[in-house]
Amino acid sequence: MAVMKRGSEEIDLKDPYVAAFLAWMLPGLGHFYQGRIGKAILYATSILGLFLIGVYLGSCSTFGGGRDVYFSLRPGDMRYYYFAQMWVGLPASPAMLQFMKDPSGQEPLLGGFMAPPLLKSGVTQTSWGLEGSNSFSPNAPTLDNIRKRLHRHYELGTIFTVVAGLLNVFAIFDAWFGPVDPEEEKKKKSLL
Repeated sequence: MAVMKRGSEEIDLKDPYVAAFLAWMLPGLGHFYQGRIGKAILYATSILGLFLIGVYLGSCSTFGGGRDVYFSLRPGDMRYYYFAQMWVGLPASPAMLQFMKDPSGQEPLLGGFMAPPLLKSGVTQTSWGLEGSNSFSPNAPTLDNIRKRLHRHYELGTIFTVVAGLLNVFAIFDAWFGPVDPEEEKKKKSLL
């Protein structure tokens, strides 16, 4: 149990490992656990707000919600963005659930929410791009169709969700290590 002294006030940071885990699970929850309500509200509204706006931008009635947040390790569709998006915690977990249920994206759960797109059959990757036959209809949730339908909103949604995940990494470290002690900062500056 760590105690941070700020002036004459002592802040009980409780168990830093529990606080960090809670901060990962839901942005702001680790700070709420520590009793730092102002930071909890700030992190919850800013990080979750950014993530939810990104999910909204990657959604449409044709293909389902949150199509810009998904996990895939398929050849031709390695989704590296998810390694940043996953730091938002539970709000990004439906993507992993979809992948674990059906990595190909053929039978998604939850109406396709955060499901990986369908891959085109008979398509080969060349140096000039994708070539081959397209056996899917324009309403099939392939990556090309999703991008055509959502235009720049798909890319913006991806960036918003990635930034939200990376911002939560900072929030997790803040929950783990606590606020900076002003007295220690003065001592460090005087040594320089």
